[in-house]
Amino acid sequence: MARRTAALTNTEVDKAKPKDKVYKLADGEGLQLRIKPNGTKTWLFDYFKPIAKTRTSISFGAYPEVSLKTAREHKVVARELLAQNIDPKDHRDNAKQIALKAHSNTLKIVAAEWLKIKKTKVTEDYAIDVWRSLELHIFPYIGNKPIDQVTAPMTIDIIRPVEAKGSLETVRRLCQRLNGACNRFCVTAI
Repeated sequence: MARRTAALTNTEVDKAKPKDKVYKLADGEGLQLRIKPNGTKTWLFDYFKPIAKTRTSISFGAYPEVSLKTAREHKVVARELLAQNIDPKDHRDNAKQIALKAHSNTLKIVAAEWLKIKKTKVTEDYAIDVWRSLELHIFPYIGNKPIDQVTAPMTIDIIRPVEAKGSLETVRRLCQRLNGACNRFCVTAI
């Protein structure tokens, strides 16, 4: 039968002082506060990997940035993942990779890749005109938005002021250019 560990209090966590060696204060159910000799306090969750059954740990962050309450909430989430045979560390790493990929595929980056290919078929002046129109009318609003989050209503709202000025040819060209960039993304995403 597993030992029952008394839960930590905020006062105990706050007053934990560094010692000559690294030591840990247990909160129970695998949650621990590791205190290093330099005074750094880090939340760790010890667990067994679902498939390999090897012991490992995952860090939830440093105290006081991550409070005792938040560390316990992270522990609950990690235990729920483990109940589904999902390694919490792998789950977190996969989520980070997905987020990094989404933010490296912004509309501006995808449009630049599209224009790089388009430049081989058009004049330099035309390519400059294409980029300038996107920089002027589109990028200030959604250029840094991940491409998979750009929606038609969003772009319509951006283009409406151009339409209201009566610049219908500019509206047509902007739509054409956005479609070209987005189609390029769809082809590379497949």
